[in-house]
Amino acid sequence: MEAGTRVWSYESNGEDPWILSEIISRSSNSITLKHINSEGSSDTTESPKPFTRQLLTSSSNAEDSASEGAKYEGVELANAQLSSADIADGMDNDMISLPHLHEPAILHAVSERYFRGEIYTWTGPVLIAVNPFQRLPLYTREILENYRQEGFIRSQNLGVDSNAKPLGPHVYSIADRSYRQMMADERKSQSILISGESGAGKTETTKIVMLYLTTLGTPEDSAGGGGGGPNVEVGVEEIHDSNEKLSIMERVLQSNPILEAFGNAKTLRNDNSSRFGKFIELGFNRAGILQGARVQTYLLEKVRIGFHASGERNYHIFYQLLRGATEEQHHKYCFHDGLTGGLELANYFHLTGQGGAPTLREFTDEEGLKYTLKSMRSMGWDEGKIDMVLSIVAGILHLGQVKFESKMSDGGQEIAQIADDKTVADAAKLLGVDVDKLTTALTVRIMVTRGDEIRIDLAPDKAQDARDALAKTVYGALFLWVVKEVNTCIMWENDKDIRSSAGVLDIFGFESFAVNSFEQLCINFTNEALQQQFNKFIFKLEQEEYERENISWAFISFPDNQDCLDTIQSRPKGILTMLDDECKLGQRGSDRNWAKRLNETYLPEKNQEVSENTRYSATKMQQAKGIFCVRHFAGNVAYTAETSFLEKNRDEIPLTAQTLFEEDSSDLIKEIYNVQVAASEDTSASAKSGAAKSKTVSQQFKAQLTSLIEMIETTDPHYIRCLKPNDAAKPKLMTRKRLTEQLRYGGVLEAVRVARMGYPVRMDHSGFFKRYRMLLPSISEDRLPWSAEDQDPQQLSEKLLDIVLEEGAKPSNYVNEDGSISRANQIRKAQRQPDDMVFPKEDVQLGKTKIFMRKGPHDKLESHRVFHQNASVTLIQSWMRMMQQNRRYLIMEDAALTIERWYRGCLGRARWWRLREAQAGQLLTNNFRMQINRRKYNKARSGTVLLQALYRGRNARKIIAATKIQSYYRMHVHSKAFRKLKSAIISLQCRVRRGIAKKVFDQVKREAKDMGKVKEHNEKLKAEMASLKAMLQAQAANDAGKEKYEKAIKEKQAEIDRLEARIAQLEAALAKEKENVLKLENDLASQKEGNRKLTSDLQYQKEKAAQTPMRRKQSSDGVKAEQLAEAMVIGATVSSEDLAQHHAEVARLEEELEEERKMSRAMRIQIKNLRSSMADKGVVDVTASTDYISDAVSEMSGSEMDTSDVPDPSDVEQVRSNLMFKTPEKDAIAKDAISTAIGQAQEDLRDLKSTVSDYFPMIKRGFLGDEPAEEEAEVVAVGWKHDVASRRDREQILRDEVRVFERKSKKFYSLLEEGIDVTLWQLNQSAEVSLDGPATEEFVVKSSSMSLKLHRRGELLVQTVLTFNSTGGYLSKALGRRRDKAAHEPLPLNDILEVKAGCEGYDHAQLPSSSSKKGKSSKMKSENMQSGLFLTIKATPTPMASSRSYFLRFKSRSARNDMLMGLRGILADLQVHEGISISLIQSPAAVQHARRMPGSTHKNAQNPFLNQRPDVRVPLADVHDLINKERESYDRLLLTMLQGNADLKEKEDELLSFRDQLHRCMLESAEKDRTQANDSKLIMQLSKKLETLLMENEDLRDNNDRLNQRLVQVECEKLEIMNGGRS
Repeated sequence: MEAGTRVWSYESNGEDPWILSEIISRSSNSITLKHINSEGSSDTTESPKPFTRQLLTSSSNAEDSASEGAKYEGVELANAQLSSADIADGMDNDMISLPHLHEPAILHAVSERYFRGEIYTWTGPVLIAVNPFQRLPLYTREILENYRQEGFIRSQNLGVDSNAKPLGPHVYSIADRSYRQMMADERKSQSILISGESGAGKTETTKIVMLYLTTLGTPEDSAGGGGGGPNVEVGVEEIHDSNEKLSIMERVLQSNPILEAFGNAKTLRNDNSSRFGKFIELGFNRAGILQGARVQTYLLEKVRIGFHASGERNYHIFYQLLRGATEEQHHKYCFHDGLTGGLELANYFHLTGQGGAPTLREFTDEEGLKYTLKSMRSMGWDEGKIDMVLSIVAGILHLGQVKFESKMSDGGQEIAQIADDKTVADAAKLLGVDVDKLTTALTVRIMVTRGDEIRIDLAPDKAQDARDALAKTVYGALFLWVVKEVNTCIMWENDKDIRSSAGVLDIFGFESFAVNSFEQLCINFTNEALQQQFNKFIFKLEQEEYERENISWAFISFPDNQDCLDTIQSRPKGILTMLDDECKLGQRGSDRNWAKRLNETYLPEKNQEVSENTRYSATKMQQAKGIFCVRHFAGNVAYTAETSFLEKNRDEIPLTAQTLFEEDSSDLIKEIYNVQVAASEDTSASAKSGAAKSKTVSQQFKAQLTSLIEMIETTDPHYIRCLKPNDAAKPKLMTRKRLTEQLRYGGVLEAVRVARMGYPVRMDHSGFFKRYRMLLPSISEDRLPWSAEDQDPQQLSEKLLDIVLEEGAKPSNYVNEDGSISRANQIRKAQRQPDDMVFPKEDVQLGKTKIFMRKGPHDKLESHRVFHQNASVTLIQSWMRMMQQNRRYLIMEDAALTIERWYRGCLGRARWWRLREAQAGQLLTNNFRMQINRRKYNKARSGTVLLQALYRGRNARKIIAATKIQSYYRMHVHSKAFRKLKSAIISLQCRVRRGIAKKVFDQVKREAKDMGKVKEHNEKLKAEMASLKAMLQAQAANDAGKEKYEKAIKEKQAEIDRLEARIAQLEAALAKEKENVLKLENDLASQKEGNRKLTSDLQYQKEKAAQTPMRRKQSSDGVKAEQLAEAMVIGATVSSEDLAQHHAEVARLEEELEEERKMSRAMRIQIKNLRSSMADKGVVDVTASTDYISDAVSEMSGSEMDTSDVPDPSDVEQVRSNLMFKTPEKDAIAKDAISTAIGQAQEDLRDLKSTVSDYFPMIKRGFLGDEPAEEEAEVVAVGWKHDVASRRDREQILRDEVRVFERKSKKFYSLLEEGIDVTLWQLNQSAEVSLDGPATEEFVVKSSSMSLKLHRRGELLVQTVLTFNSTGGYLSKALGRRRDKAAHEPLPLNDILEVKAGCEGYDHAQLPSSSSKKGKSSKMKSENMQSGLFLTIKATPTPMASSRSYFLRFKSRSARNDMLMGLRGILADLQVHEGISISLIQSPAAVQHARRMPGSTHKNAQNPFLNQRPDVRVPLADVHDLINKERESYDRLLLTMLQGNADLKEKEDELLSFRDQLHRCMLESAEKDRTQANDSKLIMQLSKKLETLLMENEDLRDNNDRLNQRLVQVECEKLEIMNGGRS
């Protein structure tokens, strides 16, 4: 070890036992080191403190010392850091390949791989598995298939792809290796031994191994194809009856949950710790198919039944039953929750609540019970058997609840008595035993002496011990019975079918606690025996490798721990043997006597503390406390004898318990008891003496262990060592000290020691040559090349070793032949010289593929390698420092020249700057003088201006003050007079009001005493009851006529269908005629163009003929030609009469189509009227009628149109006459139907036509003056759909309608105050421009059912708000909960901007729904499609939203219309009451232009206020009141009219936009038709071209055939000619 070498230094204190360090210096007997981190730098920001380690003295001879090399206290050489490429290639997959393999090297390699997520590592034949405490993707189907395929290829000797990355270490790899070796020619059985401490992952590893083996052993047809994999449901053997039987693979895997439920428990280190050992043997036939399995268990921890520490739990089955049982099972198993005092059942029962009954982190107990019951049913257990097993488990829980009281016996002794008989009765019923005998077993002990039975009453503490012993006995027997039943289900049927087997051993690891008892001694004894077998196996592998490499190995010694096994089990002085002898003494035997006998046997001398074989030891203090120590392979363990060693070893069934189980017990208890007796009987003793004796636990355990070791020795073993990185069970956390202890306890370091005892350092030939070629820098390339390419690395390594030994024997000489010395040799000479490379050549063995070295030669080679590396590094550093100094000199030279240039420039700039300063000083002086004179002038000027301003201000203030005084005085005079007048008026008003109030009060008192008034009220109530009865009768009559209305609707619908068919025919004819007209117009235009050209040519010929004199004959010929040309042109021209006829035909068709459409709309209106009648709506309103009109014209939703499109009855009659003359003859059948439909529509549509005057009827205002003269009798259609004969009747009807209208308007206030059910959406729009879009929209309320109410907060309408209250659901109604709870902020009337019908500003079909249920959302969407149910309220903006819109959906259209008109009326009243006057009643213009209603005449109108009749006297105050009332009514009507007009205009604009869209769609359709026609033409052309190419291809093929035939003929002719020439 030279300076600069990296080593591991041992630290006894701290969490990290081994720390990476670097050697600073070395002396003859010590070395100086410092700590560094894994990257090579110091581990702290400060300089690390150096420390020294002394050289260890060896007692061996000098030759052995030279071979082993110098060793220092707590120091081991460190391996070189692997590169990323080496890690990717898997260089650290097997730690045996590392140059240095010892405890810190293994610890570092395992730690590095663990943090990379690689939890598996090979150490020769041993697989190390570190528990990751998290789910890793290492067990998928793909990974399992990869290992299966690689194993199959290797077993068939097919070779492996050299380019493919080798698979890393994995539990699948070792399982596949065991299966392939089992299927080899020898068919030798295999065994996989899995060990580790609690929480290391043994149980999960066992499951993975079993899953892989069962997957390989399951045929593909029964596994569902594909070989299966993790989390894959394996195949099921189908039975032709109703039941299904699981496959063998599934039954084997399903046995694990049952064994875990009854044998696993939570400890402080592991939530699912196996408290027993098990060996699972899988049997395979000759074809490698799984036939069954067999489970053998070892040493169940029954002491946990009676006691477990805090934070731990009892066995899982108890908690699963308590927490996962149903209500029925609670009653059946007597789990009364009401008796626990508020505690959970698991905390209430004594056997489960000692540790606090914590829950598990990975799964719940409820899920565990379901999984356990599922596995039981998979095993074929019926419900009766399962219920009996759970009853026994519940009985054990109740048995633990038995408490005892003390009482005095007749002899004066304290004996135990049952405190609660019901608890014992419940336990006996569930266990299936007799209550009295159970009570006897708990309180009495029976002893048999010389054939006599002696009954001894137990004290309370002894009774508790008897209770716990009985519970442990019952549970231990139940566990053995469960294992027996599992074996019965999964066991193979015939032993002859089993050709070989693969066993999986899940055994407990080495244990060493603060207090160790009988269980730890048995566990450590098992691990000691397994370690002995493991050492033999490793030594055998080492021998095989040495023989394979053809090297000498005779000097290797084998570590043997047989003396430790003899100390524990030998006869007659073994620890367990002496324990059995002490148990035979009965009551005379004790733990203290046994410990004393051990000390006398192994420590016979007086002050002896260590036995002769050094395996047994005990100090004087330990002997006094009954403690003895055994030195195992993993370390020294102290056992406390006084922890019930004898009681645990006996494990006898008391006579009272035997009587309890053998007599008057259930069949299951007897069967369980027989299993326990059979397991504890000593068959050898029974064979000799004829009477069966009970075996002790140690005897049973030794027999099982001997059988296990014998079985393992007959198989090929495979080893998996499970490690636990930390005790907190957290991922990505490693406690290196704990990991080091587990490496020692698991025997991994022992295996490494065996493997490294001969030649610990092993390297391949190429690596050896590359690493140590640098030791011979003076050897030339010709003698020993520097590169191993294209040469045999084995020969190069042998040559290198010979030269090293040859050069090492020579003294060091760094001087060249000419006396010079190189720089590198100077450096080497200045350094500390390493030891000479002199060692026996036998210490370095050259194998076939590797080089084996002992530690001494390897250390010397490494020290010389470090020596030459330091020299090379020093030389490189010197060159680098020289280059740095040279670079620094050049930089300084360039800097000096730059500074000189800069200095000279500074001097020139300084001179130039002085010249500029002189010039600037002169300029500054001149400016300073100018500023002094300017300041003087400005001061004088400002003083003068200030003096003038003060004088003028003083005069102005005087005038203003006088004016203010005068105005204040005049205001005071007028204010005083006004106050006096106001006070007088108020006093007068109060006096008048007081008198009026007295009169009203007196009248009320008189009416209260008048019985006639009371009778009048009673009569009114009777009249109201009669009206209610009449309404009910009318409703019944209406229901009776519903069938009639439905029949009429069907007939009207049929008429509409026929009309629509006729409309379609007319549209087709119209389109055809339009096409003809368009074609004729085009032809006419082209012909006109031709006539124009021809006419211009003839005119040109005429002009030319007139200029040139010609003969008469030529002239006559020219005239004839001209006439002929004109005749030709006229003959070819399209007739204008034909074109006019076509135009007329088009007009006729359009007119007829329009009439048909009107008739169709009339039919739809009739259907609407009938449906309205059925719904008790009375006369059809205009809004409902226009819905059908809008749907017929354009498919708009939520539109409201004016009734201008509704056909008038007179128009209908005209349509009928037109149809009678214009309908073709072939439609004679349709004439009658259309005429009938028109006649019916004419009668219904007379009442449908509405105008604006219907909404605002003509009402007589009641002005004072002369009555208007009666007009001539005439029929006038005015008012609300009534026929009148005179104006008096018309005005009377209008008065009635106005009265009804006013009553309805007044009623709306009370109706709205009670509340109207609506569905509300609120949309808030923000005008802020964002990056994503111009504005944001947010629905604050989505599809909420609310009650809309009008709430008055004061006397004024301005103080009135609309409230939105939650209506509640069916449950709220049933429970009578409060429904008037405010669900949204109220909306003041003053904030409402406008009220519109429909869903204004948003598509009603796209309104969101707040419900997540599919059915409810679909229903909501269908309701949103009805636009006539929506109403939009737009409100003023808020700071959070630029606009607010409230969308209300009502249950019916009539409710929507009432709400629309009523709310608009309320808003109109609000406008009027706020003082906004929009009429001209009180203005002079209103007097001159009096308001006239429709139907009134202007010539007779007079101004009522100008009436000159002297006999009429009207108080002016009454006149003003009447005028104000009329003005308010008129203003209200005007506001409502303006809103209706705005709605009409918007709907007309919407109709026009839809018509434009329809036109564009027609154009796009025509364009698509043209495109399709062009595509069809192109396809036809391509098909023709394809046919041409195919024909040409056939021609070419024929030509090719002819050429081939010709070529054959030519070749034949050549052959004939050649044959003829030879002959």
